[in-house]
Amino acid sequence: MELPFYLNFKDFESYYYNNLEKWFEAYHNASEIDYLKALADLYSPYLYYNFAEDRVQADASIEVKDCFFPYHEKIGISFCIDCNKETSKKNLHQVFEFKNISMMEYAQHILDKINKYCSKNSSALDGSKNILDYINNYDIITSVEGVGYCISYNRHQKVIPFLKAYLPYYGQTVNMALYRDFVFSIVEIAEFIDQKLKNIRAFEYTIYAQSRSEAKFKVQMSRQFLTLCN
Repeated sequence: MELPFYLNFKDFESYYYNNLEKWFEAYHNASEIDYLKALADLYSPYLYYNFAEDRVQADASIEVKDCFFPYHEKIGISFCIDCNKETSKKNLHQVFEFKNISMMEYAQHILDKINKYCSKNSSALDGSKNILDYINNYDIITSVEGVGYCISYNRHQKVIPFLKAYLPYYGQTVNMALYRDFVFSIVEIAEFIDQKLKNIRAFEYTIYAQSRSEAKFKVQMSRQFLTLCN
């Protein structure tokens, strides 16, 4: 069963038991712990553990490759009589660096890719088709023209529930107010899930416990790396 992804706490709380009932109908041998674990997996990518405050906080971002050509004195508008295409290609080596961007920026980037595809294919939005029909199209998502963000298709899979809830059916821009609601609601959603898990004595499955464990592991790995370097 595909769980719906909510961008605000009010909707999440309102539909909690309705979705739980559907979960039991789909999985007869499942328990509420299984349902809560699935919810934790759904929302935890947008949270991180803060050591200073000993709590989870919003981190609605994703890592992407920013592909570009390094600044080069041969890049620019010029006329070269003796140059050939092969020589020019060898002089332009594309490089990349990893960077974190907000989920709103990522969603806008995906929306731009889809709209560009639709503008070149007049029948793309015929009938009942809309933007959401293309959010997992491999060729569209991984397409790169020159410079810009290079999208990891595997990493993209993890944020599809968010994109389904956030992207418009039609249009050129994402909704900033809707995204702001999500950022303000994500911690409240996590606390709701965690409290339910605590009530049934399943603390080890809480988003707090999982995020804290992951954060500790990253710190330990960093320390080991520094020790090896020294």
